[in-house]
Amino acid sequence: MADGVIVHPAAVRRGSGVIVTPRQIQITDDLDLLLAVLPARVRDVLQQQSDLEMLLEVVLDLGRHLEGRFPNRALHLGDDYATHDDIRYVTSRVGAFGKDNRAGIERTLHRISAIRNRQGEVIGLTCRVGRAVVGTVDIVRDVIESGKSILLLGRPGVGKTTLLREAARVMADEFAKRVVVVDTSNEIAGDGDIPHPGIGRARRMQVPHPELQHAVMIEAVENHMPQVIVIDEIGTEAEALAARTIAERGVQLIATAHGNTLDNLLQNPTLCDLIGGIQAVTLSDEEARRRGTQKTVLERKAPPTFDVVIEIQDKDRLAVHHDVGIVVDRYLRGAPPKPEIRVRTRGADRSARGEGPIMGCDRPDGPHCLGGSYPAGPPGGADLPLCSQPEPPRAGDCGSTRPGLSSRDTARFRYRPDSQIPRAPPAPEAPRGGRARDDPARAEEQHRESDPKIPPQSV
Repeated sequence: MADGVIVHPAAVRRGSGVIVTPRQIQITDDLDLLLAVLPARVRDVLQQQSDLEMLLEVVLDLGRHLEGRFPNRALHLGDDYATHDDIRYVTSRVGAFGKDNRAGIERTLHRISAIRNRQGEVIGLTCRVGRAVVGTVDIVRDVIESGKSILLLGRPGVGKTTLLREAARVMADEFAKRVVVVDTSNEIAGDGDIPHPGIGRARRMQVPHPELQHAVMIEAVENHMPQVIVIDEIGTEAEALAARTIAERGVQLIATAHGNTLDNLLQNPTLCDLIGGIQAVTLSDEEARRRGTQKTVLERKAPPTFDVVIEIQDKDRLAVHHDVGIVVDRYLRGAPPKPEIRVRTRGADRSARGEGPIMGCDRPDGPHCLGGSYPAGPPGGADLPLCSQPEPPRAGDCGSTRPGLSSRDTARFRYRPDSQIPRAPPAPEAPRGGRARDDPARAEEQHRESDPKIPPQSV
């Protein structure tokens, strides 16, 4: 059955959503080429499995059972243990291992990773199945078409590289953009000098050593005039700086980074510059009173390198943060992120009600948001919309105290307009003459003082 996509918008009611035109997802895995490099007894056991097409990886560790891993189970591939001969059998049939201890099979997306002992000898292998999934990008197709720079986050194995590869193909083939893939470990376009068809007409630049990835990123912009650059695994400060340099030249970036959620990225001192960085700012007394905060607060340091952040929570569930600058500013003032949740379902007739809490997103005027709007705020747009809908549980959530803020109650750090800031009641007027007067007596005294013809009363 064709796959549909349901978007959870910034709506005030549950069960509303937008259904995107479904497309058929096609998977190419070249699994037979991976099985061909494995020992015969391992290959025979795997070929007997009814769910072979779901295989994730095969693990060979010296002196242990050979193991095949599937999404919901691990299978022992025989009763004997892995030997040096088994490991040499595999390593002699794949490409050369690089400094990152990764190799591949030419013109496939499979990745062979090695574990070495202290003498440098290979004593373990992880043979990971690589798949080109055509159609998986449809769930965020409108975001990619916008031309904004996009950062993909998610745990290992959730599908970041698969989505990245399909985005490169769509931009090159369907939108005729000049796309360059910076492929550090040959994981995007496969092993060998000829790129895998999974990236379409996009060009691929290989990186000789992982520590030179930032230099190849700059070289791609200076030498090959791309409109889009695709990068996998930005992980160092030099690579983050190179990404900012590329974005400032007007080139669209589509990349992945180490991190599970936007919260994790903000707490990473090396990579937080990708979304603007954080700095401590001292406010004036008047501004601190207006905001209802302490004088020293955290604020975004610079414009974000990436305009949109997509958290891949699951293969069929994504959280899209539109306008990262606004998202980070709200987060630093105590408002939790409100991403747009997108869910891919089997069949377009499925309702959006069963997908859990619907939350407001950070872009209420977007194409997938229904009826949301920012409330009117003070001049300069400093007001912050705080939605009443709860946010689904997020990895790394630490309760009421937000990362990066002080240990006090974070409600104090949320911005509130002047009209909403609680004020102390005015102090009562001190009595004159040392004693209080009742209202009638005070009124009679004021009347006598205003008319000099009235004789004063004796006390």
